Amino acid sequence: MTPSLRRISAALLLPFVLAACSSGGLGASVFGPKTPDTLDAPGVDLRADGADNLETGHRLVAAGQYELAIRSFNRAAIDRGTIDAEILSGLGTANLGLGRLGQAETLLRRATERDATQPEIWNNLGVVLMERGKNADAMQIFRKAFALDNGESVSIRDNLRLALEKSENSGTATVNNEEFKLVRRGSGDYKIRTGL
Repeated sequence: MTPSLRRISAALLLPFVLAACSSGGLGASVFGPKTPDTLDAPGVDLRADGADNLETGHRLVAAGQYELAIRSFNRAAIDRGTIDAEILSGLGTANLGLGRLGQAETLLRRATERDATQPEIWNNLGVVLMERGKNADAMQIFRKAFALDNGESVSIRDNLRLALEKSENSGTATVNNEEFKLVRRGSGDYKIRTGL
């Protein structure tokens, strides 16, 4: 590099070097002076807890993202160190959404064995049984869910009504095109789309 080229490049770099050494730093001189109203982006808190995988799984089921929901429920089981009734229920519901009715029934039956007091699990098992054409069994399961819920859930009540209508009209007429509703613990219903 020639001496004149060195002097030109030094002259061009000098303002940037001096700006970087100032109290505001290079960013302050290039992007304007820093004021009290200027906000800095927050840093990442590496000690913070991540998202709850169980809740994420429920949200993914509600969004129709069943494969991702299964992964999230599996991570929740790893986080908890056990597979409880709520995780089994979530896995069963996600498998129902994927059309894996045999797996869904098995998982939901295991969930009822772990916790027989949750009407939501019984309701979702009833939906699976209706999808599998086991209408008589489904009606009994919906009745159990309705009794455990004391008739408070509109979705469980509607499912029992639909199951009764379907069994009464099984040979003569078709039932309205209403869909059975899956229920999750807490608030919120799932609706499984037809044409899986």
